[in-house]
Amino acid sequence: MTVRDALNSALDEEMEKDDRVYILGEEVAQYDGAYKVTRGLWKKYGDKRVIDTPITEMGFAGIAVGSAMAGLRPVCEFMTFNFAMQAIDQVINSAAKTFYMSAGRVNVPIVFRGPNGAAAGVAAQHSQCFAAWYAHCPGLKVVSPYNSEDCKGLLKAAIRDPDPVVFLENELLYGVQYEMSDEALSKDFVLPIGKAHIARPGEHITLVAHSRAVEICLEAANELAGKGIEAEVINLRSIRPLDMDTINASIVKTNHLVTVEQGWPTCGVGAEILSRVMESETFYHLDQPAIRITGVDTPMPYTKSLEIAALPQPSDVIATVKKLLKAQ
Repeated sequence: MTVRDALNSALDEEMEKDDRVYILGEEVAQYDGAYKVTRGLWKKYGDKRVIDTPITEMGFAGIAVGSAMAGLRPVCEFMTFNFAMQAIDQVINSAAKTFYMSAGRVNVPIVFRGPNGAAAGVAAQHSQCFAAWYAHCPGLKVVSPYNSEDCKGLLKAAIRDPDPVVFLENELLYGVQYEMSDEALSKDFVLPIGKAHIARPGEHITLVAHSRAVEICLEAANELAGKGIEAEVINLRSIRPLDMDTINASIVKTNHLVTVEQGWPTCGVGAEILSRVMESETFYHLDQPAIRITGVDTPMPYTKSLEIAALPQPSDVIATVKKLLKAQ
């Protein structure tokens, strides 16, 4: 099943299950969504539950947050999370802080979802990864799925969650097909927010990633396996809360850690993971310093060759692992 269809089935199943769930955003209804994630939902559920909005992120995010406070369960789609900056006041000041500031009286059960991070040939203003930015803010849960099973199970969990969830998809993965277990095809399939998944077991080094960077790690791990190095690849799935238990258990086994992300290095997801390891007993299990592999600390170039240079590649992961393990 493609990631796009997995997201679509999650939305469909939750809208069918709970009539408080509705979708709003630019082109989500009559056009079937800019990336066809909402395909067929407007025809099935009508104007009141799948709503086309004007191009005003601040406006429709505010409407969504207000409706969540009033008891609905909106799914607010941003055509790209880069333009969620227009709505940052609603996401942080209205959605994330209200439960705390109301002393637990007002829940805001809302999902902000859409493509996040680098796509292809869309330059700086469409390529920013917001995982670290939103994970910084108390009151939000931040989910960054990788494959189809992740997307279906975690989107269903996000819609059912009583708190605001930022759901960061990847545009380049929408059309990619991944295997789905029989369990994942069930309408009852939900994945817990805050639990990482070991995408590939290994014993020599731990690779931690989220979203499309998981694919980079898996490609690198396949090549490293041919050289006798078995890398354990952890798919974070959730950025806030972070599943440090799974990461720590893996480090105790492998004694080495590399984090991989497409976002910028400063104050990034990898920086947070390394800091938490440093502050815990797990630090004493490391045989070498932990290393982060990130995007280059610059706005995303438009030119294809420079875009490749600005993002981590499997070759970067392989070179770093060999250096850490002192392997040829």
